[in-house]
Amino acid sequence: MGTFSIWHWVIVLAVVLVLFGGSGKISSLMGDMAKGIKSFKKGLAEDADEDKEAARVKSLHHDAEEPATAAKSKSKVSS
Repeated sequence: MGTFSIWHWVIVLAVVLVLFGGSGKISSLMGDMAKGIKSFKKGLAEDADEDKEAARVKSLHHDAEEPATAAKSKSKVSS
């Protein structure tokens, strides 16, 4: 059998059977990987949405305080 002994071929055959045999192990692994990537992207999108919401609330809060601080500064200047 050339340079490979029978044990080399047995090991190669075992590796091929583990990788490609059975119930589509590689396709199920790739499906699980795709689900993980989708979940990761969804988590990033939710974090970005939460950050935008927090910034909007903060800006609304800041805008609501601004006229009051302007009135205080005007009263201090006129005093």
